[in-house]
Amino acid sequence: MTLLLSLQKRLILATVVLTLLGSSLSAKGKLSLSGRIIDSDGKKVKKAIVTLLSGGEVVSEEKTGGNGKFKFKKLEEGEYILQATHDERGSAEMIVALADKQDVGDIALSTKKPTPPVAKANSAVDPVSERKAPDRISVTVPQTMEAMGSPSKDFILNELNFEIKKLSAEFKHLTQELDDLKALSKMWVNPLTIYSKEIILKNGSTVFGKIIYQDDESLKVETLVGYLIVDRAQVVRIVDNVITEDTQEYVPEQIRESYTPPPMPKLAQPRYTSSNNSARNASAKFSANCVLVGNISEKKDGQGNIIFDGEIKNIGGRRADFVKVDFVFRKNWSGETKTLTTFVKGSYNTFDTGIVSDASLLPGAVGKFDLYVPQDFGAFIGYSYVIDWEEYQ
Repeated sequence: MTLLLSLQKRLILATVVLTLLGSSLSAKGKLSLSGRIIDSDGKKVKKAIVTLLSGGEVVSEEKTGGNGKFKFKKLEEGEYILQATHDERGSAEMIVALADKQDVGDIALSTKKPTPPVAKANSAVDPVSERKAPDRISVTVPQTMEAMGSPSKDFILNELNFEIKKLSAEFKHLTQELDDLKALSKMWVNPLTIYSKEIILKNGSTVFGKIIYQDDESLKVETLVGYLIVDRAQVVRIVDNVITEDTQEYVPEQIRESYTPPPMPKLAQPRYTSSNNSARNASAKFSANCVLVGNISEKKDGQGNIIFDGEIKNIGGRRADFVKVDFVFRKNWSGETKTLTTFVKGSYNTFDTGIVSDASLLPGAVGKFDLYVPQDFGAFIGYSYVIDWEEYQ
């Protein structure tokens, strides 16, 4: 008998436990959360976005209708973050501990930064008494968004700073590559941007490059196309050019890819002239004939002025008067030129008109000349010269 009573008590206890467990399982996933969104004046807010989060992840999201109400269904027990936002009316946030179907009542939006609130339980309403709306829940939550699993502001700022630094590094890299491409294009348009030596050969060609080795027989020159070995006997003159940035030719960006530099202007070859050409042709051996002796030397003084000097000899049979040398300087690759003139320092001669000149050369005589090119003349990329004179007797 005692054994039978003990078995009955155990059966009753098991039945009660199963009943409670079944009711708990049946409530899981069938809870709901509802409420209404209002503004600071107590007016219903339409089209407010209400977001329900749990553990930092969005559980559900709704948009309020014309009455400002919202409702989330099929929820489980637990702690949730309820966020409400509106583009014009502001935002609000609260934490809800959901254990049963719950109506949080009115949630007021504010354009001010919300202070974290703590939820109060709804006031109990006697069903027999007159109906009234649930009390508004004031929310002050001591927990922060970080505590609920959402990323912190510092984390977000660090991520943004990292992205900015990454984009800045990529921008600097692309800028460097663009500068390298510009440098290469300048190098091919004008070799003098990297090579200052202009080597003029007897066959009329010109080599731009850097002399890396030379002896009595040959020159080894570094050029854009590689290394060249040049026979020294074929070299007429080596000109050391200095070009500044302001003399570079500008090429518009729209046509830069298809642009080809203009051909180098054909400057006049050294020639020897006189105002009395007909007489010279008739009897060449009785005419003056002035030629360059040796090479024209170039040097620079302490003020940056360039000095050209050399010697002129009259190998003809008549006196040459007002012997001069015209230097034609090539300013840039577009063909712009500028001419400077210097007279030879020869013997003195008084003409019938009373004019006295020291620029006359008797047959077989040699006279020196020098030309000062001032610093403000500007840079040039080459030059040619022309010897001229007059014959009066």
